Amino acid sequence: MFHNYSFTASERFMRYVQIDTQSDPLSQSQPTTEKQKDLSKLLVKELQAIGITDAHMDEHGYVYATIPANTNKKVPVICFCAHVDTAPDASGTGVKPILHKNYHGEDIVLPDDAAQVLKKADFPYLDRLIRHDIITASGTTLLGSDDKAGVAEIMDAANFWMTHPEVKHGTIRLLFTPDEEVGKGTVKVDLKKLGADYGYTLDGGEAGSLEDETFSADSVQLIIHGVITHPGYAKDKMVNALKIAGDVLASLPRAELSPETTDEKQGFIHPIRVDGIAEKATIDFIIRDFVTDGLKKKEDFLLSVVEMVMDNYPKASFEFKVTEQYRNMKEVLDQHPQVVEYAKEAIAKVGLYLKMESIRGGTDGSRLSFMGLPCPNLFAGEQAIHSKLEFISVQDMNKAVETIIHIAEIWEEKS
Repeated sequence: MFHNYSFTASERFMRYVQIDTQSDPLSQSQPTTEKQKDLSKLLVKELQAIGITDAHMDEHGYVYATIPANTNKKVPVICFCAHVDTAPDASGTGVKPILHKNYHGEDIVLPDDAAQVLKKADFPYLDRLIRHDIITASGTTLLGSDDKAGVAEIMDAANFWMTHPEVKHGTIRLLFTPDEEVGKGTVKVDLKKLGADYGYTLDGGEAGSLEDETFSADSVQLIIHGVITHPGYAKDKMVNALKIAGDVLASLPRAELSPETTDEKQGFIHPIRVDGIAEKATIDFIIRDFVTDGLKKKEDFLLSVVEMVMDNYPKASFEFKVTEQYRNMKEVLDQHPQVVEYAKEAIAKVGLYLKMESIRGGTDGSRLSFMGLPCPNLFAGEQAIHSKLEFISVQDMNKAVETIIHIAEIWEEKS
């Protein structure tokens, strides 16, 4: 099916990563940064150029497009989704993508910062990429394969469908979202307008990986109210909220329950921001667990730590606010087993070894699943994400495109 097809994913990718689309966790606007729309507008233009007439961007930066069915069968509407924004963790301004052809296992020194060296010893996955073509950034920025790889792969699949009408499929909906990296990727999505029955995000790592499980997630905000007086006359009167906050942080377990001491199916309590003055201090936490009940246990434990510390400061008071963030998508996907099964079949069809994974994090697919669009996460090839050593294989990207095409084909065949 693909022997005469010239894949366009990597060329598109090299183009897209040069557009700065970093999202902003402190912004209240939608999208959180206007510059994300720069890429969204380009995607609309490119989709229209290949003949997708309804492609458009809404006011919040979401791109919707339809590839009409070319079969007489009644097939569920399938959506393929990726996010345009890059993470605030490393600069996304002035990304210079570099194509390293025919990789042979050597160290890759990134030219704009010789201290940034991609080594097989640090990234064992590079062993699987011998003779692949690898794309990196230049050493001073992230690359942005999370998730411009997914965007480019879906765009290439769209190009394939529009140029190969003989390959049968039902109606396909494309969705490109802003703000995934700051947890707002589905806030303004219009699922009614999308009109899809099932979805797949392309936002995963190594070729062949398929993720049907995420963390469940809450946030906790702890607000500590001290007692403030003039420091010159503060004896036996002042209670410093900053010091209480320090005590709370120092009382967290050192050897467990943190991101730096857990892996696989273990959850954690993670302080992410401290802010304040002597009178009032705030600590923001994120709580993560694969079992939703486990969140409550961790929150109760954190509360007990806070109460124990506060016992030493009887004049101070505190607020403890829990906010639900997202839930493990497996709870929804287990009710629709064919969504994951067809993805497994497609991965086998393209000749890859299946690697089922649990995401130690969240994804747009998690929220979409609970909003009524069951949506596992497919590999996009991205590696060392959110860092200056980020890299991706061109061949892995092309395999992702093939997988997308096969998924749509399998849904058509089995309908």
